[in-house]
Amino acid sequence: MELPVMPPVRPMLATLVRDLPRSPGLLYEPKWDGFRCIVFRDGDEIELGSRNDRPLTRYFPELVDLLTDALPQRCVVDGEIIVVTENGLDFDALQNRLHPAASRVRKLAAETPASFVAFDVLALDDRELTAEPFATRRRLLETVLDTAFARVHLTPLTDDPEVARDWFTRFEGAGFDGVMAKDPTLPYQQDKRAMWKVKHERTADCVVAGFRWHKDGKGIGSLLLGLYDDVGTLHHVGVASGFSAARRAELVDELRPLRQGALDEHPWRDWAAAAGDPSATAGRMPGGLSRWSGGKDLSWEPLRIELVAEVRYEHVQAGRFRHGGRLVRFRPDRTPGSCTYSQLDEAAPAELTAFFAEAGTP
Repeated sequence: MELPVMPPVRPMLATLVRDLPRSPGLLYEPKWDGFRCIVFRDGDEIELGSRNDRPLTRYFPELVDLLTDALPQRCVVDGEIIVVTENGLDFDALQNRLHPAASRVRKLAAETPASFVAFDVLALDDRELTAEPFATRRRLLETVLDTAFARVHLTPLTDDPEVARDWFTRFEGAGFDGVMAKDPTLPYQQDKRAMWKVKHERTADCVVAGFRWHKDGKGIGSLLLGLYDDVGTLHHVGVASGFSAARRAELVDELRPLRQGALDEHPWRDWAAAAGDPSATAGRMPGGLSRWSGGKDLSWEPLRIELVAEVRYEHVQAGRFRHGGRLVRFRPDRTPGSCTYSQLDEAAPAELTAFFAEAGTP
């Protein structure tokens, strides 16, 4: 493979902002909830590169075939790999595609085929485009990407902030992660936060059912969170993390009283007992290992079910917080029993086909 831009490429990134930027001339796109992917094509050779340099090619053979038809002979294209269902984007199904067994990869490629959404082009034929302004790169991408093929899309684009705001609110239920804002004059800057992103965010009151030590062993690394369902079962819904060193140390003292006798009546005591069992690999277990953990120690310590935390989260998928939450504050005024799924603000599903139709793309 010989291209003007060769792998690995570090994708250009975005800075998180709370409000949609509205400077004159900005361009807006949906923020897709998938795997960032740089596609390198040189004739019959295609390589799918991830944000962290992990090769994705072997996991998505159906995309290799599609992109061979949809892309020009020699190019480098930036985009997102997604899995689309009738209810929107399914990140869990996408994660399941990263399976080590070739037979399983082939089976999943048929059962849950992936799609590719393109939003930038870094090279075309013998021409490197990274120094060109984004507006120029986008126009070129529009002319070379063949979207006549199912599951190959050009991401919608608008210069109207009101349209972008509408995308942000109305199509959240389909799994869109938010909205991107881009300067049309900007060159492609690898690994630089040169764009802006606005993401969905809300808060929930959760039971603090346990914790994990920080990797340095000197403080609390994350809080294990739970919510009750309609029949009174406490489900593990995610974690709150991202504490400063000082806050990690403070949490050790704050949580110490809740560690005493925590397992006596803990609803997850069976999970705690299984933490040292190599066969205990279920992803719902707070202490269970999974292939997504990269061998990281996920052992945990229980706390008495007494503490409630207000946690900031982005959105819920399959009953769990899609990304790690952030602690806002502890809520001594709330009882653990009041922390139920009913408080979550979940948008109604929206059809991806309607989104593409309104945006004027296939």
